[in-house]
Amino acid sequence: MTYPKITLPQLLEQTAAKSPAYPALIYFGGEISYGQLQDHVNRLAAGLQAMGVQRGDCVALLMPNCPQFVISFFGAMRAGAIVTATSAMYTAREIAHQWNDAGATVVIADRRLYPAIKAALPQLTSVRHIILTGMRQYYPRAGQQLCAALTLSSPTKVSAQSQSDPTGNPPSKGPGLHKWEKILSVSATPQPSDLTPAAIACLQYTGGTTGTSKGAMLTHANLVINAYQASRWLGIGPERPEVLVAALPMFHIFAMTCVMISSIEIGGRVVILPRFELRAALNVIRKYRPTIFHGVPTMYVAFNSVPGVERYGFNSLRMCMSGGAALPAEVRQKFEALTGGKLVEGYGLTETSPVTHINPPAGSPKIASIGLPIPDTEARIVDLETGTREMPVGEVGEITIRGPQVMKGYWNKPEETALVMRDGWLHTGDIAKKDADGYFYIVDRKKDMIIAGGYNIYPREIEEVLFECPKVQEAAVIGIPDSYRGETVKAFVVLKRGVTATAEEIIAFCRERIAAYKAPREVVFRESLPKSGVGKYLRRELRNL
Repeated sequence: MTYPKITLPQLLEQTAAKSPAYPALIYFGGEISYGQLQDHVNRLAAGLQAMGVQRGDCVALLMPNCPQFVISFFGAMRAGAIVTATSAMYTAREIAHQWNDAGATVVIADRRLYPAIKAALPQLTSVRHIILTGMRQYYPRAGQQLCAALTLSSPTKVSAQSQSDPTGNPPSKGPGLHKWEKILSVSATPQPSDLTPAAIACLQYTGGTTGTSKGAMLTHANLVINAYQASRWLGIGPERPEVLVAALPMFHIFAMTCVMISSIEIGGRVVILPRFELRAALNVIRKYRPTIFHGVPTMYVAFNSVPGVERYGFNSLRMCMSGGAALPAEVRQKFEALTGGKLVEGYGLTETSPVTHINPPAGSPKIASIGLPIPDTEARIVDLETGTREMPVGEVGEITIRGPQVMKGYWNKPEETALVMRDGWLHTGDIAKKDADGYFYIVDRKKDMIIAGGYNIYPREIEEVLFECPKVQEAAVIGIPDSYRGETVKAFVVLKRGVTATAEEIIAFCRERIAAYKAPREVVFRESLPKSGVGKYLRRELRNL
């Protein structure tokens, strides 16, 4: 295929030039047109540049799905910056690790999440400015458009001086606090940033194949091309007016590429939900009649379970995609029967922007298959010992990927990059096989990784938190089957001699330190844990208990 050789801000600029009046974002009943979106992106870029942001600086985003996320994503890049999107569910501990590793100098955040930022401030080493925005700025009033709710005052200088924080406390030393609307009022014309498609666009954090959190360096070309690849494979293009739903979090690479970037590439509309809530999603489908939906299996399970779901107008959905975890055949079949549209399963990784495989939309997909490699993507199965010998059809090995969507490497981690990127091939760590027709099947996920509700959870991270508990002597974590989440977290704990604890106490300890979706749902207390001869916990034996 032939791909546009442009950056992400240029992608938006081209679409806005073609269709300035066409709605780009829909949020709580209000709309932002492509022309208005482009104006807001330029204003934010100019404000960031006035703040001192230069090409190659890192801007961190911390907010749920909202118009400000889209504006911030493209605005930071228009200023020349690299974006690192942060989970809105992260604790102060997780926030500090990501922002320090990325070297973030500016943070754009929803003011409701400021308490987590404030708790992280003593550990932050590079953040100089924090821009706070709020959902209320984008709630429409009595027929007003979204942009009318955003007040743009007369031009003003950006001050680095700390203001009172959102909790009402007096000014303190540390990063300067700024209001979103003030930053956007500096100028409507940013300076050129001279970005190229080969420049890094995002540091997208992932545990990768080892479980240690690191930033995958994704370029503008990686993301533009992958959005184009995935859309065209599914038969989605600018030829028809598509309506998408942002129900997945846009800080996650799946929605970032396949919903936000893809929609702008084709000139579609995105109906934004702050997060997936079943009733809200049903009402959006009934009101806006979307044609495209991206989700994880748990979302489709939830839709299938709604009595009389047909009355919500699911027959508008022409194409739906599932990722993040295995899609059970019965879930796909029931959803397609309810909607009359297609539901296809795909596969990918953060390191591949993310999509590498999708089941073809035409015909019946093969049960349990992740499908075929998308255009211009090579995939092969290699032996587990050396990683160089290609395995015969039907034989199990590690799946490796080569294509234009593969990352540059891990940020400031050359050793880890060298482990997974060898001779132009990305070694995924996933165990798979290929059939005679070229369809791929995942046999096992990355070693020990747990996938719950589409989120990757790494036992090592949870175990480190458990070991911080003063009552815990030993701990090991595994994933167990869950009818709704796919998998959930189970912890095995050995308490220190002479102390007592409850499962609820251990779970609460974890929830204070890591995102709720990572915390154990079950805790089993034991006198000892099975270990290998070198002292490693034997998770396979724990799974059999």
